Amino acid sequence: MLILSRRDVRTVLDGAESAVGRTVRAAYVDHAERRTSVPHSVFLRFPDSPRNRIIALPAYVGGDRPVAAVKWVASFPGNLDRGVERASAAILLNSVEDGRPVALLEGAVISARRTAASAALAADELTTAAAPDVRTGVTLVGCGVINFDVLTFLRARMPQLRDVVLHDLDPARARAFAERVGRARPGLRVRVDDDLDTALAANRLVSLATTAAEPHLGTAACRPGTVILHLSLRDLTPESILVATNVVDDADHVCRAATSLELAERRSGDRSFITAEIGAVLAGRERVPYDPHAITVFSPFGLGALDAALAAYVLDTAVQHGLGVHMADFADDPA
Repeated sequence: MLILSRRDVRTVLDGAESAVGRTVRAAYVDHAERRTSVPHSVFLRFPDSPRNRIIALPAYVGGDRPVAAVKWVASFPGNLDRGVERASAAILLNSVEDGRPVALLEGAVISARRTAASAALAADELTTAAAPDVRTGVTLVGCGVINFDVLTFLRARMPQLRDVVLHDLDPARARAFAERVGRARPGLRVRVDDDLDTALAANRLVSLATTAAEPHLGTAACRPGTVILHLSLRDLTPESILVATNVVDDADHVCRAATSLELAERRSGDRSFITAEIGAVLAGRERVPYDPHAITVFSPFGLGALDAALAAYVLDTAVQHGLGVHMADFADDPA
């Protein structure tokens, strides 16, 4: 068993946006081509703490580098008030030959990077035919770990991106985020907007990464042609989902767990409001042309296949560089 700490994982992934993007793209295509097995996630909830949850995401990805894994990820929004990150995670990889555990990886960094990579991948794909100004600015709603990584991956795929508008329910958090972006990306023009509608109208690329538990946000303030990365899945109202062009990662996964899309399905009675799945788009089986008159929403549930594939990349790279702590007798009786 190889144990890889957060430092080990960051050593592999920091500055590796291109490799991460390729890994995520390949996993999406594998999923579209039915080379994966992705059971539904299991949610552990706490009756006396409804905001908190721990989720298990098991997955198998075939192809050139088969991997079986499970991510165990906790979301405790109250951590933010204590100065601790909202999410923590661990990923366990098993051998696909004998089923034995082979690696345990810190998973929060992997989870954030695969989410950000998938968002940037979708943004790039869905705005390819857009007017140039659509790809030069982004509004980030929710100033936490995910949107910081989203900005990093967007810049890697869209080097022309220059303008960043920030909004958070906590203005001080947004300003601290702006200072961090200024230090890490000095070439960007960054401003904080305390008015959400003004922030939504500022750019035609919007990333929603909040801790919202229930839909609260419409799209009336967005300009026609806006592409929304609906990463937190519960920000947008069912009504706004039903009138948008919707792209998801997997319809069966995303229409559950009280997401905005599940609520839209309940309201409409079917899933005809979903236009395409991103894996099929990337594989060339479906097309979603950019519509300058419509709102396009990308809602990724966050498939365990992405975590598994990226964890395998981290493991293979870590082994090449001699990272981690090896426990020879983790699953064996030394006697």
